Amino acid sequence: MGLKSILKVFNEEEVNSTLGIGGEGQRIRVLAGSEQHPSERMIVITKSFDAGTHETLHWHLIEAFYYVIAGRGVIKDIEGKSYDLRPGTVIYAPPGIAGSHEWEVHEPLKLIAFRATGDGERIIQFNVDKTSKESSIAYDYLTKWAGTQFKKSLY
Repeated sequence: MGLKSILKVFNEEEVNSTLGIGGEGQRIRVLAGSEQHPSERMIVITKSFDAGTHETLHWHLIEAFYYVIAGRGVIKDIEGKSYDLRPGTVIYAPPGIAGSHEWEVHEPLKLIAFRATGDGERIIQFNVDKTSKESSIAYDYLTKWAGTQFKKSLY
């Protein structure tokens, strides 16, 4: 019959590690949805935070799902409500500013993050000013993810 398996099996440690969007104190490994490990419809990453890391309030154009593997910290929503993070915690952040969140890491934290798209222009995130609730995005970050010219409608 000539059927050949296309199953991909590898260890996370074999995946290149890069700085996370928040910069220092964060490392990511793209397990699916990268040149190294392509995917049609999703991006799956492991995200590691050093103790003391703070990722500012931000939101995404698409829904985000996180599962805490190890460590402890706090995630806060746009209203300032805090949620304790520990292994087994599940976080679902709906798209848009109402799903805004920020991370405060108390001890080294590791999680799995999932986005149900591989489109770079849709995975961008916007920072939120806590007082005015105005959103912003750095131009270099926007260009990195092909967000200066959208190929199609985001709706």
